Amino acid sequence: MAKLYLVPNVLSEGDWQNVLPAQIFTVVTATKYFIVENTRTARRFLKLVNREIDIDTLTFFELNKYTSATDLPTFLKPAEQGFNMAVISEAGCPGVADPGADVVKIAHQKGITVVPLAGPSSILLALMASGMNGQSFAFNGYLPVKPGERSREILALEKKVKTEQQTQIFIETPYRNNQLAADLVKTCSPSTLLCIAANITGENEMIVTKSIQQWKNNLPDLHKQPVIFLIGN
Repeated sequence: MAKLYLVPNVLSEGDWQNVLPAQIFTVVTATKYFIVENTRTARRFLKLVNREIDIDTLTFFELNKYTSATDLPTFLKPAEQGFNMAVISEAGCPGVADPGADVVKIAHQKGITVVPLAGPSSILLALMASGMNGQSFAFNGYLPVKPGERSREILALEKKVKTEQQTQIFIETPYRNNQLAADLVKTCSPSTLLCIAANITGENEMIVTKSIQQWKNNLPDLHKQPVIFLIGN
């Protein structure tokens, strides 16, 4: 039976072998059909893993915000015909804060075996290194853009931290990172812990947890960097 492999991607530039298991080399080298967010960056990733891959012999299906839901089942036709396929995220693990989950759901409905491969998740790596509660946590994706709505959401998440002892994790569009960090410092209680995890696995990785009081007047420049934010006790 054909398999749908979920292939993690690197989070930062550098040697892929430092963060991805060797099994990924074997899987992508033997696979001819890929479901990806962006064909150009997926091709670059495949060449990074194995420069001997003949990219022109491969077939790519793009799964992103422009993909019609009615097209998704057609992406899996090669698997239904007996060919292994792979889903590659733009960064990190497919299906986690990633549109790959949509096609994985359909694969289960069609009886296609889904095989997740080990790899880096910025969400989990940040949680691991934050020192915050890893027994109970929630990933909230993006917070509202409008200042008033965002402040209310921050307060709601902070309430969960205090009442449920649950770590709250979220992200922001890179060019709005500094504004979110400033809003967190402005909105949260001085004793609340804030972890800022930037450029995880990269050469300039920074993962620092401090109280809101300690972050005041001391926030780093996070503009256009990949960042995970966490608040906790």
